[in-house]
Amino acid sequence: MTALQQPARAGGPPRPTVRVPFPVVDEVARHCLQEEEPETVHIEVHLPGRLDAGRLRTAFAEALRRHPRILMRQAPGRWYRRRYEWELTAEPDVEVVGFPAPGRDALRDARTRALTQAPPLSLSPPIRLEVVDGAGAGPVEGSEASDAVGVRPRAADGGAQPRTAPGTVLFLTINHTALDGPACLRVLATAAELYGGKDNAPAAPPVRAASEAPPPPEDTPSNWSRPARVAPGSPEPSPGNGMLVTELPLPHRPKGSPYTVNDQLMVTTALTIAHWNREHGARPRPLRITMPVDDRPRDASMPIGNGTRLVEVPFSPEELAAHDPAGIPALLHRTATRTRALKSLPRPQLGHGASLLTAPWAPVAVRAALTRGLRRAAAPWTSTTLLSNIGRIPYPLDFGEGAGRAHAVWFSAPARMPRGLTVTTASTAGRLHLALRWSRALLSHGDGAHLRDLFEHYLHTTEATP
Repeated sequence: MTALQQPARAGGPPRPTVRVPFPVVDEVARHCLQEEEPETVHIEVHLPGRLDAGRLRTAFAEALRRHPRILMRQAPGRWYRRRYEWELTAEPDVEVVGFPAPGRDALRDARTRALTQAPPLSLSPPIRLEVVDGAGAGPVEGSEASDAVGVRPRAADGGAQPRTAPGTVLFLTINHTALDGPACLRVLATAAELYGGKDNAPAAPPVRAASEAPPPPEDTPSNWSRPARVAPGSPEPSPGNGMLVTELPLPHRPKGSPYTVNDQLMVTTALTIAHWNREHGARPRPLRITMPVDDRPRDASMPIGNGTRLVEVPFSPEELAAHDPAGIPALLHRTATRTRALKSLPRPQLGHGASLLTAPWAPVAVRAALTRGLRRAAAPWTSTTLLSNIGRIPYPLDFGEGAGRAHAVWFSAPARMPRGLTVTTASTAGRLHLALRWSRALLSHGDGAHLRDLFEHYLHTTEATP
């Protein structure tokens, strides 16, 4: 760490400014930034009531101070410097909380901004919170046809939910070079507690039977083979990402089953993409699905930043070929064994190669060019897609009287090529909240709607009748 001098306020002595070198994940992301596909994470929180603007701004500002690692900006430097550095600040450089004008398209426009306008790294903090008032206590059907950002909530019987009373939707947009979704959700939970005075402590994680992680099954496909790509659909001429969010019932499973909901979602994602590729004439190839694993605590001590590590779960073409529903239980069991074994293995966040790339052996400009070149060369071996299952939202996100408690929370992860598609899930109030996000260079909104329908179908095949 290095310390600079920051001007003091109210005539006091200068206050040191702390600089922190970019961690490995941050530096690799910084090397590979693209203006046409911003690296944003979007979090969308639906509340039944209304929020007071002044109280929310005060509560969120205090939450930032209680998690000071989020108050950072990229420090300026010469091209020949050996590292990028974060400069920690005592206060935000900008007003983080905004209140766009309400209107018929306010919800759609906020989603579009979350995909197209990344908060700048040069200003602290690299996040933005937009409060869309009167946007509906639940998502409102009807925004799908006009652009690539839509919602189609489903009732338990599979039908679309009715239009609901006005409420508030919070849109938290995060520059993924600096921060990830779970860390920023922790900050939002602190703000909710400060705003409403309600306890927003995280719920205890589910208790699972302690057992030694098994070795991967002998028939596990190799991670060295070139995986399948998501077959192109109907690409759109405009650059960037499209997104569709939907609400589904949580899948049932037998009590005491050896697999988890995460394993059901993993199998659902694999079967969905295999089906899509068969429809589009793609030659069968093994699938690899990247799965973020987050071992951080969820309480106030949670480290803020990019804190997940990535593992890749493989599937052979034979496992996914026109699957007989009777074979789903066996596929779930094999997937559970693979994911448990992979999660138990110690591994750097992005693997050992990334640590070598980010060692300060040359100026960052040189290493950035090398990293981008290696990324292009390795594109054929990049995993097929990414499934990020946040799981049950651990915080109540209760903003107290008047605003209420969140009943729907969506996340979405960047979908840059060569993957071109990411699947993000979370559960709130007993419902599954699914976000599909894609690169417009690969898919259109109609393609996204079809993938959503396939996902819903295959999720149902993993269920056990309760």
